[in-house]
Amino acid sequence: MEDPEGGAKPQLDGASAAGRKDGKKSRRRKGKRGGQSRNAAHPASHEHSGGAGQPARPMEDAAGNPARKRKRRRRGGHGVAQNGSPQPPVMEQAAAAEHAARSDGDSAPSRRNRRKHRGKRGLQGRPLTSAKPSSAPQQESRVEETARISVPRETQNGAAANRKGRQDGPVNPGFQGDRQAGDHAWPEELYAALDLGTNNCRLLIAQPTRPGQFRVVDAFSRIVRLGEGLAASGRLSDEAMERAIEALRICASKLRNREIRRMRLIATEACRQAVNGEEFLSRVVAETGLTLEIIDRETEARLAVSGCSSLVGRETRSVVLFDIGGGSSEIAVIRIGDNRFSRLANHITHWTSLPVGVVTLSERHGGHDVTPEAFEGMVREVEGMLGGFDCPEIEVAQTGDFHLIGTSGTVTTLAGVHLDLPRYDRRKVDGIWLSDDEVSAMQAKLLSWDFESRAANPCIGPDRADLVLAGCAILEAIRRRWPSPRMRVADRGLREGLLTDMMADDGVWRRQRNRRGQRAR
Repeated sequence: MEDPEGGAKPQLDGASAAGRKDGKKSRRRKGKRGGQSRNAAHPASHEHSGGAGQPARPMEDAAGNPARKRKRRRRGGHGVAQNGSPQPPVMEQAAAAEHAARSDGDSAPSRRNRRKHRGKRGLQGRPLTSAKPSSAPQQESRVEETARISVPRETQNGAAANRKGRQDGPVNPGFQGDRQAGDHAWPEELYAALDLGTNNCRLLIAQPTRPGQFRVVDAFSRIVRLGEGLAASGRLSDEAMERAIEALRICASKLRNREIRRMRLIATEACRQAVNGEEFLSRVVAETGLTLEIIDRETEARLAVSGCSSLVGRETRSVVLFDIGGGSSEIAVIRIGDNRFSRLANHITHWTSLPVGVVTLSERHGGHDVTPEAFEGMVREVEGMLGGFDCPEIEVAQTGDFHLIGTSGTVTTLAGVHLDLPRYDRRKVDGIWLSDDEVSAMQAKLLSWDFESRAANPCIGPDRADLVLAGCAILEAIRRRWPSPRMRVADRGLREGLLTDMMADDGVWRRQRNRRGQRAR
């Protein structure tokens, strides 16, 4: 069978070894070509390449012009008939003449296009029959799929899901927002994390992207003050439970409208302390279909660290991370040696959970009108709690080895006021560095404002105006215990830690790397 462009049909395994005496010589052995040209009409000018049965090379074309150097085409025969006997010289000359004529007939643009698309064609320039179809339509469909994720399956809560397009929520920290299609292995797989705290109810729905990162698909946050009055009565009030259940209904609706691969819904200090905490969670199941778990303080501290792991640089050797909540404050001391684990929480050496938060502290000392004396009283109370925390001093060898990380509404509020934002923008706040002097200046500024001035600030608002100074008092006690020249602000917390741990446990990033390796091969 003859090839369309001349010569015998190429073999499936590449260049033939026929015509080589030893069968071991490289197919790239072409001899010296300087000054040679290809002309089948002058066999006397042919210079044989040395091997028996190998065709001669034309020196000039039919017009007498030097032939253009071209890469040797690999043919099945290689100057040898299919029965193994050498081809007659006449057949060799005829094939060379046909090849030279075809070379003269090719235009320069066609030669350039052939070189450009050489990797997409077979040995003789023909499309490979076994080649995979073009991936352009697949890429286009994946982009469309990424832009519109619909999930019609019933969720874990048992209600029928409605088809809705994917809502792009705020892009979370260390979590990629803009990306190319195909950056993650399963664009349809979503994870959800809900954190019902003493002051807030928060939800995140996200999908894994690059290793260690994810993209937020939907988000929800509302101040519910579930722990209001808890310190005095030891119970969750009816009004507080109603506010929390109303927010949880919205979260349940968002979860029903999407296909969630895995979710984790947690409750923290308010439900831990309240006498009627379990009763409240049973009511949540009956009215919303959501089953929440009460986590202990150690788990809460580890989740806070997991959520902020991307904010700890490789040069850092020690970190004190704190999460000032509504009813409790978690503090983790992290020491990183030369070998850093993939999970930063594994580097926690000491941790504590203080039974005080912005809600409980402001209720005891008052948060509406706070004088410098009242503020100092709050600081001393927290310092007394920290005095019982047995933790060795942190040794700082050089600048940059140690810093604080704050993940709470208090530190994000300070950062927003420091930046003088017209409205709070987490993209400008998350990850920002504040020096020790800047933190002190912001605390003094807030302490000088009255309640109305704090409520009028767009980064505080009326919902936090009576809580922000209590949070500053907790922060001040932490700064006195662990002095640091700088502090990093994290607008993230337990939800991000939940998502990171679930994705890591499922191995989505590890399997994604394996799939990419297979595609590369």
